[in-house]
Amino acid sequence: MSGDLLVLNSGSSSLKFALYEIDRDPDGADAARHFRGQITGLDATPHFRVEDASGDVVEDRHPGDEGAALGHEEALEFLVDWLDEALAGRSLLAAGHRVVHGGQDFVGPVRVNAERLEQMEALVPLAPLHQPHNLAPIRSLSRSRPDLFQFACFDTAFHHTQSRIERRLALPRHLADEGVMRYGFHGLSYEFIAGALATRLGREGTGRAVVAHLGSGASLAALRDGESVATTMGFTALDGLPMSTRCGALDPGAVLFLLQEKGMSAEEVSTLLYEESGLLGVSGISGDMRTLLESSEPSAAEAVDVFVHRAVREIGALTAMLGGLDHLVFTGGIGEHAAPVRARICEALGWLGVTLDRPANQAHAEHIGEPGGRVGVWVIPTDEERMIAQHGLDQLREAGRVS
Repeated sequence: MSGDLLVLNSGSSSLKFALYEIDRDPDGADAARHFRGQITGLDATPHFRVEDASGDVVEDRHPGDEGAALGHEEALEFLVDWLDEALAGRSLLAAGHRVVHGGQDFVGPVRVNAERLEQMEALVPLAPLHQPHNLAPIRSLSRSRPDLFQFACFDTAFHHTQSRIERRLALPRHLADEGVMRYGFHGLSYEFIAGALATRLGREGTGRAVVAHLGSGASLAALRDGESVATTMGFTALDGLPMSTRCGALDPGAVLFLLQEKGMSAEEVSTLLYEESGLLGVSGISGDMRTLLESSEPSAAEAVDVFVHRAVREIGALTAMLGGLDHLVFTGGIGEHAAPVRARICEALGWLGVTLDRPANQAHAEHIGEPGGRVGVWVIPTDEERMIAQHGLDQLREAGRVS
């Protein structure tokens, strides 16, 4: 059966999507992207932008009445109406969703039904700022298109290969039994990069790799032969590296101090740690790495220094878990586009055998390591949407919906 597969990634203020024509690839092994776009400015001033497979802009406008806000459900309705026209007679076979938290039970993609949706909703306390937005489109489409094949892919699933010891927190056992443990996130990105590296080197050639997913949300993962061994994010996506507005790893005593001595409420502390810290908090200027690199303010330079310092320290720790390093891969917005940040991280890792080809780095080449260097250094754009589409194709085949 021919048709299209819709991938949705719903966030707090945006709805990202991609549409794949799953019968266009001659050998049927992959899905060909037809559109990619997003609706930003939800609950404020919405902006709808869509690109075709060639990267040409086919839509760029503000939907709805002039100045009117668009909520998440209205945004999805608008998108589905637009897709009905864009499909031009083709059928929508499935919708795949990025869901941040899969808990201990969801270790791979699953077809959504009422029972599984209830299980996902039970995980909201583990990711209160992300999970509700991820699940909202599933519920909405279940109401408006009850016969549509829907599946979920989880950001935590890729890390289920980590050892029990790696995932254990040094808290009382009953809390671990209740799910208070290290999960890790950005799993769809790491899964895509693991596959991309294997395509380039062969699965047996990937060896010991540290992948640096550096963007608005930032983390690192240690992979051995393409499987997750350790990662910097833990119980929540707040842990690990400092990010655009998130603090990263923090002494729990600092949180107690804010609560007990500063008299802050739990909600105020949550806002501080998630929205007012990281690059924005240190610089006092911006959480955008591009802005900080262009700034002459000392506080902007300090924010970049902190980011690089923490990345280097954590790469060293992950390398220890791997017992050595064969490849270092940069991905994400900062990892793919900020050559100065890559250069500084690589320079600090010279003791590991990381050597940089400076012209290649400045040109954002795919391989930026010095030719003949002991450690391969790569810049590989991630594509979480394609990873979801590939899982969706497998799900549809398993269900007998496509051959």
